Amino acid sequence: MQIKYLGHAAFVITSDRGVKIITDPYTTSPDLTYGEIRTTADVVTVSHDHFDHCNVAAVGGDPQVMRRAGVSAAKGIKLKGIISYHDDEGGRMRGGNIIFCFEVDGVKVCHLGDLGHLLDDKQKAEIGSVDILLIPVGGYYTIDAKTATEVCDQLEPRVIIPMHYRTDKGLHNIAGVEEFLRGKARVKWLDTSQVEFKAGGLPDAGQIIVLKPAL
Repeated sequence: MQIKYLGHAAFVITSDRGVKIITDPYTTSPDLTYGEIRTTADVVTVSHDHFDHCNVAAVGGDPQVMRRAGVSAAKGIKLKGIISYHDDEGGRMRGGNIIFCFEVDGVKVCHLGDLGHLLDDKQKAEIGSVDILLIPVGGYYTIDAKTATEVCDQLEPRVIIPMHYRTDKGLHNIAGVEEFLRGKARVKWLDTSQVEFKAGGLPDAGQIIVLKPAL
């Protein structure tokens, strides 16, 4: 399977047989200036209905759209949506958030959306084991670097890919990825937007990979 980082919280996950999943497609704006998404996909996951996560219309190919909690299947891939919140006050400030977990080519992927809090025991149990964790780290709208580190400790993924942090095209009132990386030893910066994983060749737990936004 291949993971490509488009920018913000949007990724394209492509299976070995060509099934494409896009997570949280954004709408460009004066504050979010990543390039427009023009990719086709088979499945789109939407963690919540804010403009920077729900631009399903940008995705071509008549994809199946997943935006609710519960277990479902699309294009032969089983997905699980888990209820969480966009803040640490039970959604009172910014509403709900759906965590999506799915398995592609034997690799378990978890996209946390705009998670705003530590996970409780029920959420941890529903998520289960994680190979690749796509985690927001920028704070303000989501968990910050400290809480993101604690969530990684809760889930113990093999690979951690940060998202939703400040770049020259991203939201300017959130922190850059450097705050999350500070003091961590196993960090790999890639000068590319995409990386390939195989179920039998994943690194040991805790490898952080920083991808270059494609758009």
